[in-house]
Amino acid sequence: MTSTLARPDVKTPRRAWAGLAVLLLPVLLVSMDMSVLYLAMPTLTQSLDPSATQQLWILDIYGFMIAGLLITMGNLGDRIGRRNILLAGATVFGIASVLAAFAPSASVLIAARALMGVGGATLLPSSLALISTLFPEDRARATAIGVWTAFFAGGSAVGPIIGGVLLHHYWWGSVFLINTPVLLVLLVFGPMLLPEHRAAGRGPLDWVSVLLSIGGILPIVYAIKHCAAEGFDLPAVGIGVIGALLLTAFIRRQTHLAEPLLDLSLFRRGLFSVAIGSSTVGMLALAGMSYLTSMYLQSVTGRDALQSALLGIPMAVVVFVFSMSGARIGRKLGTKTTFVLALSLAAVGNLMLLGVGVDGGIGWYIAGSVVAGMGFGIAFTLVSEVAVSSVPPERAGSAVGISETSFELGNGLGLALLGSLAALVFRSGGDFGPTLGETINEAGGNTALVDSARESFVDGMHVATTTGAVLLAAMAAVAFFANRRKSGSTSPRREHATA
Repeated sequence: MTSTLARPDVKTPRRAWAGLAVLLLPVLLVSMDMSVLYLAMPTLTQSLDPSATQQLWILDIYGFMIAGLLITMGNLGDRIGRRNILLAGATVFGIASVLAAFAPSASVLIAARALMGVGGATLLPSSLALISTLFPEDRARATAIGVWTAFFAGGSAVGPIIGGVLLHHYWWGSVFLINTPVLLVLLVFGPMLLPEHRAAGRGPLDWVSVLLSIGGILPIVYAIKHCAAEGFDLPAVGIGVIGALLLTAFIRRQTHLAEPLLDLSLFRRGLFSVAIGSSTVGMLALAGMSYLTSMYLQSVTGRDALQSALLGIPMAVVVFVFSMSGARIGRKLGTKTTFVLALSLAAVGNLMLLGVGVDGGIGWYIAGSVVAGMGFGIAFTLVSEVAVSSVPPERAGSAVGISETSFELGNGLGLALLGSLAALVFRSGGDFGPTLGETINEAGGNTALVDSARESFVDGMHVATTTGAVLLAAMAAVAFFANRRKSGSTSPRREHATA
């Protein structure tokens, strides 16, 4: 924990730190709900009997809805008030959580998860953007962002742990029901501790851009998932082409708007492009690794949800600690160098999972997840700091919306791409069912089939996590070769003043 957290700057009132504590509540919940289902899927599958496609949508639709709406909600919060949209989103998120907890079928659960994504899309950009209002002083703001990021990254890591504890004692719906009392605290104390902030003089939201962005992202992701899992076919390719055309139209429209939904000029400012690439690739690798190792611990090694969750504690602790330290490391080494270091650590951690096997290698899993967690924690803090620092305070919501979109899109793509890649390798290893769990359940007393399926699953996991490592290393190279101009300060006040 940094010294600035232990001794808050004298210019920063205690009320601001109390407000930060309130802002951490929605951040923790949204990030936990990205990963809390990893351990719950085997139990949930037995209760609701979803198809293989429905299982993927139960996992994916939440992140994809957030990814499609974050930029919109960030811009909307700048216009109608960040506190207003935070509280409205918390209400939607809470109601959807109750619906998900008591969902009677897979279809209802998918719909509830989609509604949770709508609510969650309002919580992340508004909470991080409010930090720029609560903490005008640079050093205190950097510390606050470090704490915010620690809870965001730590929430993703601790989600499976909390889920494992709940699943050990209660039914699968409890992983959603715990959201409600936490959000009630936010709704009570938020109006008292959080200042309202809206940008003056902003024009109306361009709803055509909103529709184009959502209409572009979802079809492309669906096409990628379908082709990776089922193979190429004409309908899936056609859907992907439609999505690409809509995204192209969206980007072209942004270049002609006086107040675009996506400010493309940000990608020419400082290290913003490197930060967005790092968050997308980082979350892609983290989501794929977390999902596959959770399935490995339960379906391959035979551990229950709680035992699997306990093995995730070392990574959760490391991600949290290094998220808190990311800003300090960035100040000492420089932002660009720290990005290279963080991404390289994450890549090495993913490669260490090659030591994991059917009959052993838990030590390699723990060591690899810890090393990767160090890199992820550092990188994610820098991404949030760069996003907030790239623009003047009145446009913070828009910039944060872009950075958080990259996190959510990376999370969804990690499950879609790496998860589907692992599934493709798994199915190519023999005459298995759609998933390892289904294969084991239907194998009866055929131990040879079960052993072969587990070997094939581990092979798929190795291919997927190695692919994640290659992508992380490639992003580290991009950061290393970024031109010298992009390695300078990203202080929002200095950069804005000299613009």
